[in-house]
Amino acid sequence: MTIFGAIGVAGTGMTVTRKWMDAVGDNIANANTVTATSEEAFRTRYVIAQEMTGGDGGVQVAGVQLGSAEGRLVHDPDHPLADANGYVRHPDVDMSSQMTQLIMAQRGYQANAAVVTRATESYQAALQIGRS
Repeated sequence: MTIFGAIGVAGTGMTVTRKWMDAVGDNIANANTVTATSEEAFRTRYVIAQEMTGGDGGVQVAGVQLGSAEGRLVHDPDHPLADANGYVRHPDVDMSSQMTQLIMAQRGYQANAAVVTRATESYQAALQIGRS
């Protein structure tokens, strides 16, 4: 694989992990979104990644899978959206899982960024050798 190939593959990894972080951020931001029991709860988003075939390879976003629209019912009779029995619907977002996903996505992004940096430095060093 060439230096440019390494940069390309790492770039695809950065794109996927950025989209992963965006989805996790959206999940965390909507963790406390309340809806009426007659409506769907916020659906947790999960980014699906797949290997790219051909060329130098890499990874791409294959799609987004949505979590359950059922959410969880919470008894909160004072809430303006509460039904006749005093229930509202909260999303089924597990904050500890989301924070773990965020850390993994951040580390993946950092690792791919480090590959880009090192490949760029190697290319610049090769250019310096050619000038000598």
